[in-house]
Parts: sequence; C-alpha cells; structure tokens
Amino acid sequence: MQIIENKVEFRENLLTWYKREKRDLPWRRTSNPYYIWVSEVMLQQTRVDTVIPYYERFIAKYPTMEALAKAEENDLLKMWEGLGYYSRARNLQSGVQEVVESYGSKVPSNRKEISTLKGVGPYTAGAVLSIAFGIPEHAVDGNVMRVISRLVLIEADIAVARNKKIFEDVVMDLIDPLDPSSFNQGLMELGATICTPRPKCLLCPVRTHCSAFHEGKQEELPVKTRKVKKKFIPVASFAIKNEEGKWLLGQRPEKGLLANMWEFPMVELTDDKTPAETFKEQYGVDLTELFDIITFKHVFSHLTWEMNSFRTRLAGTEKVPEGFRFFTKEEVEALPMPVPVLKIWEELKND
Repeated sequence: MQIIENKVEFRENLLTWYKREKRDLPWRRTSNPYYIWVSEVMLQQTRVDTVIPYYERFIAKYPTMEALAKAEENDLLKMWEGLGYYSRARNLQSGVQEVVESYGSKVPSNRKEISTLKGVGPYTAGAVLSIAFGIPEHAVDGNVMRVISRLVLIEADIAVARNKKIFEDVVMDLIDPLDPSSFNQGLMELGATICTPRPKCLLCPVRTHCSAFHEGKQEELPVKTRKVKKKFIPVASFAIKNEEGKWLLGQRPEKGLLANMWEFPMVELTDDKTPAETFKEQYGVDLTELFDIITFKHVFSHLTWEMNSFRTRLAGTEKVPEGFRFFTKEEVEALPMPVPVLKIWEELKND
C-alpha cells in the first residue's frame, strides 16, 4: 500500500471537482438525518435513477419519522414495491421506531448509538453522521473501496469482510475534517461516475495522486474473488380467476425471501412432474387446463427464479388452497407484490 503525500492538495482537488460536477440528487438538497438515512437505505443494491422517484414518493408519504414509525406494514411494502430487498424497508421502519421511542425522534449523532439501530451498518452510519451532522466518519461502500484501492494501491481482496477495515482506516486518514460531507460524497461520486470498473482516468480530478494510475494497474484493481455460482430454480406461478372475476392470492411467510409480500400460488418445479401435478401435490387441489402467460427470469442476489406463469382455474369451486383467498382487481392493485408477480399482473390486469 502506498500513501498520498499531499493530503491537503488531494482534498482540495476532490472537493473542488465534487462541488462543480456533482449530480443534482434530491437527498443532496437536505441535511435532515432521517431523509439521508432513507436515501442511503434505498441506494443499497439499487441504481440512483431507480431510487429517485421512490425516494420522493416515500418522503411525501412519510415526511417525519413519527409517520413512518406508525405506518402499516402493507402500506410500507406497497411504497417499496419494485425496489426489491424488502427487508430494507422493514429494518428501516424498526430503526426509526427505535429512534422515536428511545431517542425522542432525534437520530443519534455518534457511531456507537446509531450503529445499534436495526439495519444500520458501518456504511450507513458513516454516511448519515458525515452528511447530516458534519462528523468526520468513514462511509465505505463498494464504490469507495474501488477508488481507495486504486489511489493507494491496495491489493487486499475486497470480498473478504475483514479487509474492509483497511479501507476505512485510509478514509479516516484522508478525510477532510472541515467538510467530511462533501469529502465522503465526493469519493462516492468519483466511484460512481469516473473511477468505475472501467475507469475514465483522463477525467479524474485526483489522477496525479493515484498510485494505480502511475503504475498502470488501474484496470487490475480492486482485487475481488469471484462470487459463488448462483442457484437457478424453475418456478411456476398460477393466475387463478373465479367466476366472479376475482383473483387468488396469498401472503408469503413473515420470514425469508420476499417476506409478507403477496403472490399468486407458486411452486418449485421438478423434472418428473408437470406444473399441474406439482400444484396438486403442494395444495391438494386440481386445476383445469393451463394457458401460458409469460416466461422470464428474476434475479436475486443469491439465486435466480426461472419463472413460468400460467392462467388457469380451480377444477372445483368447493376448495381453495390453504392460505389463499380471492381478491377483486382493485384489491389486488392495493396489495404489495414483488417484481416477478407484478410482471405477471401487468399481463393480466386488463382482462
């Protein structure tokens, strides 16, 4: 690992560039710690362009921590619908409830206390503390690790959790004590727009300080081990409409993947049984003829659903699969549904 010899010049170069070139994002127009907290949670695993309309709608509906703390889970999940990683929404609400109840609706302004809140990890804590409170604290995410690994030539594997402290220590050594907000956001912006996986070094405002650039290693960093191969699961979803024009949906379990979201009956397929046979085995109910709706893949962080969706009816009207009930079109529209179910619903809702 190298060192940056002129830290003052490095800070000046980074901050001057950031203040001139930063994107105009809604959460950059506030120092409200609650709003910044919301934005940082939404931005986890999600593109900025996707987050902007969700953030604006969310803040409009829940303008205060008290409003979010009192929200019904179904309403909260409906607001989050389409963003994915729904545990983020539940953890955010739990953390906010704790702030309302234990801290008089004031977000803690030190790392020890804020880090005890549900869903607040080292990065989110540092982002809120530096951006909202102006406290010199590290906020190291994937973009920042990429920038730092190139700046000071760190060849430690960023996929190894314990190595993150190396990057946090470097940031704490470099951070501008007078404007930690702009410094941290500058590093994030640099990683998002210039120091990308394929870096645009000629546009970089801190190129003269970058050890990887000088040694021609910028394309080799950061070092990251390959991810474990994802699991592919064939899944069948059954859109079932009764004679009254209502649709059959059920709520997923409280724990696990897509917890508490609503879906059409769904089964994992096997090679030795048809979708209808698998449905009968799982739900104890026969189906009439199946008609294809849409086939697609839905990618999670650790697995991929190979979705096969069918439109069908129950063979008899006397029995409904346990845990499911029929909803009108208007009622379905009000339910929080995960993205794969929304895709199917888009094909059906105008029938």
